[in-house]
Amino acid sequence: MNRFASVGDSAVLVELASEFTEQANQHVVALDQAINRAIDEASVVGIVETVPAYVSVLVVFDPLVTDHDAVRAAISLLDTTGAATVDPSRHHVAVCYDLGVAPDLEAVAAYSRLSPDGLVEAHLSGSYRVVMYGFAPGYAYLSGVPDSINVPRKQQPVRGVPAGSVIIAGGQCLITTIEMPTGWSVIGRTHFRVLPDQPDAPFAFRPGDEIVFDRITLDEYEATS
Repeated sequence: MNRFASVGDSAVLVELASEFTEQANQHVVALDQAINRAIDEASVVGIVETVPAYVSVLVVFDPLVTDHDAVRAAISLLDTTGAATVDPSRHHVAVCYDLGVAPDLEAVAAYSRLSPDGLVEAHLSGSYRVVMYGFAPGYAYLSGVPDSINVPRKQQPVRGVPAGSVIIAGGQCLITTIEMPTGWSVIGRTHFRVLPDQPDAPFAFRPGDEIVFDRITLDEYEATS
């Protein structure tokens, strides 16, 4: 059963579950696609944007065209429990795990009781899926980090973490897109651009997409700089 909540005067939050599971997030992706398909088909009016998250979808509307009750009614008529209709894309991301660009790799390996190479192999073995964007531009949060390398956030954030850093914390993984402070652990670096500077497709990933990390050497990483 979906739960609806009014957010300000121009949005409705649709909550599909009380806690994150892969199945719950798949329903989020399916609902997000259903709403946007209805917008394209003009079977709903006034909705201007959807923002999918872990277990919810924020539906933003034009209050001069529609209202909370009409949006709730329109969403209730959609099939919100089926599978997503757009097949997920699979993206390969080349990552360098050399200690020169992975300052936290040894510490995370020690915490996980693994060798550095064991940590890398564990990270490569994850089944990663984009569950949402948030916090900073292009920050695509990935589920699927193996339990064996599920490390907590640092007690203090570190400043100046460069764009392209592959970071993990609390069972999540993402690729940074701008230089920012973070309390997540930096275990690699990539040249992959989540924000590819293409106005028609500003994000490389869609929620629901699958991500595969491929290991490259420091020489290979530097050769593509």
